[in-house]
Order: sequence, then C-alpha cells, then structure tokens
Amino acid sequence: MNRRSLIVFLLFAAPGLADVRLPRILQPHMVLQQHSQVQIWGWAEPGETVNVTADWLTKMATTTAGAEGTWQVTLQTTEAGGPHAITIAGRNTIMLDDVLFGEVWLASGQSNMEMPLVRVSGAYTGIKDSAQEVADADYPQIRLFQVGNFSSKEPLDDVQHGITMYGVPPAKCTWEACSPLTIPNFAATAYFFARTLHQKLKVPIGIIDSSWGGTSAETWTPASGLQNLNYETELKLAETSPQKPDQKIPARLYNGMIHPLRRVKIQGAIWYQGEGNAGRADRYRDLFSTMITEWRKVFDNEFSFYFVQIAPFKYGAVNAAYLREAQQQTLSLPKTGMAVTMDIGNLTDIHPKNKQEVGRRLALWALAKDYERDIIYAGPMCHDVTYENGQARISFDHATGGLKTRDGETSSHFQIAGGDGVFHAATVITDGEQLLVSSEKVATPAEVRYGFTSEAMPNLMNSEGLPACPFRTDDPTIGR
Repeated sequence: MNRRSLIVFLLFAAPGLADVRLPRILQPHMVLQQHSQVQIWGWAEPGETVNVTADWLTKMATTTAGAEGTWQVTLQTTEAGGPHAITIAGRNTIMLDDVLFGEVWLASGQSNMEMPLVRVSGAYTGIKDSAQEVADADYPQIRLFQVGNFSSKEPLDDVQHGITMYGVPPAKCTWEACSPLTIPNFAATAYFFARTLHQKLKVPIGIIDSSWGGTSAETWTPASGLQNLNYETELKLAETSPQKPDQKIPARLYNGMIHPLRRVKIQGAIWYQGEGNAGRADRYRDLFSTMITEWRKVFDNEFSFYFVQIAPFKYGAVNAAYLREAQQQTLSLPKTGMAVTMDIGNLTDIHPKNKQEVGRRLALWALAKDYERDIIYAGPMCHDVTYENGQARISFDHATGGLKTRDGETSSHFQIAGGDGVFHAATVITDGEQLLVSSEKVATPAEVRYGFTSEAMPNLMNSEGLPACPFRTDDPTIGR
C-alpha cells in the first residue's frame, strides 16, 4: 500500500471503538488560514491522549478526549505556502499531507451561489463560456470543499454528503485541488471569487461551498437568531417537523451545513441569496443582519461578510427593489460589502450566466477591505441629495474619476417627484461626480428614485465600469 492509499485508508476505514477520528472538513489537501490560530479537533475514546504534530512547529500539542469523547488543540500557522503535514496520534494515527496555508473563505446562499459551471439540470444550465472555463481551471493552489445539502433538526458536529438536488450530486466532502476534473459541479460564483483572489494575492485559497438552491434566509439562521426576532411560527416549524434531510425548514440548513464548520478559521464569507425572500422584503434587513451576527457569534470570529444584491428579473407582482433596498441597508453592519448586479441580470432567467463578473466583484471588496489593495471596489452609491432651482443634485460615494454610462447614452431609470409623491421620468445631466435630475412635470422636486423596479437594468456606472446601486429617497416604509 503506497503512502496516499494508506492515508485514505486511515481516514475512511470503519473506526474501532477507540480510534481517533476527524471531521470531514479536516483532510489532506486542505487550506488553513495563514498567520492564525487554527483548531484541529475530533473524537476519541473518553480519556484517550491525543498528540498532534505539525511539521512547521517544534512542539507537539497534546490533549485528552473529554467525557463525551471530543478533543481539540490549537495550532499557530505561519505565512502562506506549503505543503505541510499534520500527524494526529492516539491509539491509531492519522496523517494529513499536502496542507497549504493561505486564505480561507466560506460561500453560501441559494441557487445563484450553488449554480455550478456546467449544465446539470433544467434549473442549472451552465454559465457563460462554460466549456472554456472548465478547460482553463488548472489552479492546484485553489482548494475546493463542497458541503452536502443536508437539513438537520439538531445542530450537527460534522458535515454530511447530503442529497441530490437540482442535478447537483451528493458532495464528496473532500478537499480537492482545482482542476478541469474537479471544478465542473462546483459553485461557479465561489470559484471565480477564489480565482480572482488567487491571481491577485499569489497565495493558496481554500473555498468552502455550503449553498442550496431555493432556500430562504430563515433556513440559514440559527434558532437563537429566530428567537431574537420573535419568529414564533418559524421556530415551531423547526422544532416540531420530523427530521427529513431534503426539507428547507427554518434553522435546519444552518444546523446541517453551517454549524459543523464553526471551528474552521475563515477570513470571511460570501453570500448570494435573497430571491427566496423577495416577497417579504420588509423583514429581510433585520433577518439578514441577525443571521450574519449569529454566524459570527457561533464562529467566535468577526469575519468579513460580502454579499450579492439580487439581479433584475421579472418577479411578477413582487417588486424586488424593496429586497435590494433591505440588502443595501445591511451594509450598516461592520465589515460587510455588497456587489451590485443591475447590469448583468437576465429578465427571463433568474440564474444569470455571467458568474465570472459576480465572483470578481465580490473579490474586489475583499481585496480592498481585507487585503488593503488601493482599488475602486464598488459602484456609485447615493450619498446625498439636495434640491435647488427645480433640480435634484445627487452626490455619490465610489464615483472617483467621474460618472458615465455603459452605453454612452444619458443616465437611465431616474424618476423624480414633488410633494405629492407622484414620480415622473427624469432628465439627467452629468456634472463630474454628481448628477442633476429634473422633470418639466415637477416644479419643486422632493424625492428621487433610481432603478427602483424589479426589472430595471439602468446604465449608470463609475470610471471602473462598476454599476450604480439603485436607491430611493422617499420614506422606505411606504409601498412595501
């Protein structure tokens, strides 16, 4: 038996009563967060001594399994690189080889995050330039880990292989180097985020995909968060429904797919979700903010959290602009960021195919905020509106270098209203980093809206080609 076969045997052979065991997230080929204290943990016979040796440390870490058979040690990682090896020894020995130090990120959300590169079903029909992207995906220092789709009534300590949903097969729950063989069924947005970071930072990237299509934010929120929000109906459903791994029940996706990862040291999380909550946008800001806060609490880590504002689509009677507004309001939480996608949606496909740009825009936030790169990382966001001489003067953040449009035409999808609250299509004049908005039908303007419909695909952007965020100045409690 060669060394690699021995490692696989040791990891996955049926454990004896006293065998030291590890969770599935701790395996060969994994990436550990660089320059951090990271946890190595698992199970053993109660009272069993467990020794952990790391090839970059001179001192062995020793612990004893507790009464419930759990154990944990802390290791200090160094600068990005590798490969490294870790040996865990009790009554048996487990070796983890080809371990890299780098940047570790968690990706989660619903279908637009889960959507793989290739076609796997009528729901997931493949991304833009799918075949070429798969062929080019040769990045041995990007490591991929897919968490299985698994709904759990109780918080779990280990991830599961899960079930087949929307054509995505059950997860291997193994760390794999990114290659044309391993990338096809992986979450496309997560991959392009990781690829951008790897290309810019020149360090290993570990990306953990824990996403599931057609899910609401309630399903990803711990029960403690739902309690804080007084979500009594959702809590009762979570507590009383029979255990079924395929049911998208409040708190249960958190239990089965996020809680098992809580000991992993991550730099941050990326999130693409919101379509499943578009019909109750009035509750989303508090729900989403609570979910983020609860995750950080459980991970004991104030990690960065960057998310995607949902794209234009024909949502029927629902105005998705209110959900986008709630997403933008979540930026009041520290260490959050939002990638705007108003220019790359598809009005007839809720799964837009340009995931390359979505991943890149998320990565811009990380590069600027986590890695201190001096770049423009977001599109124009309304900062202030003043009214004078029958015009609204709009100032923007992230407008350095001036405002322009992607098609060279006048800025579109602006509306203006007077005190009566009746909105009219507006005329727009660009004035450097500001806009002047007016209408012949509004003598004394009082309110402005931009791109505030489900289907709007407006054209305003900054000098880096990043699209402006939709907004309204009128009372956000009106019209929902």
